[in-house]
Amino acid sequence: MRIAVLSDIHGVLPALEAVLAEPDVRSADQIVLVGDLAAGPQPVETLDALTALGDRAVWVRGNADRELVTARRGGGSTIPDPVAPWAAGQLRPDQVDLLAALPLTVTLDLPVRGPTLFCHATPRDDEEVVLVDSRPQRWAEVFAGLDDSVRTVVCGHTHMPFVRLVDRRTVVNPGSVGMPYGGPGAFWALLEADGGVTLRVTGFDVDAGCARVAAESTYPQAATWADYYLRSKASDLEALRVFGPRDGRPDQ
Repeated sequence: MRIAVLSDIHGVLPALEAVLAEPDVRSADQIVLVGDLAAGPQPVETLDALTALGDRAVWVRGNADRELVTARRGGGSTIPDPVAPWAAGQLRPDQVDLLAALPLTVTLDLPVRGPTLFCHATPRDDEEVVLVDSRPQRWAEVFAGLDDSVRTVVCGHTHMPFVRLVDRRTVVNPGSVGMPYGGPGAFWALLEADGGVTLRVTGFDVDAGCARVAAESTYPQAATWADYYLRSKASDLEALRVFGPRDGRPDQ
């Protein structure tokens, strides 16, 4: 069984379409979507493209997905990016219901790899932060209560890809399809049938992608938003400096 993992699409349809066109994604047995799918300039179109995957898609809730539902149902929005409340207002009722029903985690029993847990941020919370350089104590905190049989955890949320060992568990972050930090492209991961993990990046015409988002989205700041995020103007080190204090590290 080969699993393609997509995270943090954030309503960027050109990036999503580029990944879905990849031969290894087209031939994957399942496509696991680990959250923050629609909070961006093309929310309706992005969810329609994902829904069209049918039973091949396995959905997991991200914090932005939850917050879109809250905002749409009158609870306000805490997402700092102003595109989020706009995106919430665009969603159809069936799409709101879809996001509202998503689970915090999904565990698949994979050949070779065994029980593999998919989540957005951590197994216990959809918005707390762990990073490639988080200290062992932090990982122990967020994995507390996790069944010992789970030897692989796949998460997203921080938009930066990595694979690392954490006390004999493999942790995989595929990076972000639509809002990458550290360089342009649509980032994702492939869990191979032999138990290996490959971090992938799909290149696409960023100029054309920005132009398409600006032309097709009705978000008033779509052109500016796309220019910043699709061109990945925030570096990975800048993102680490912002996220670092949120993983509880004592030196921040």
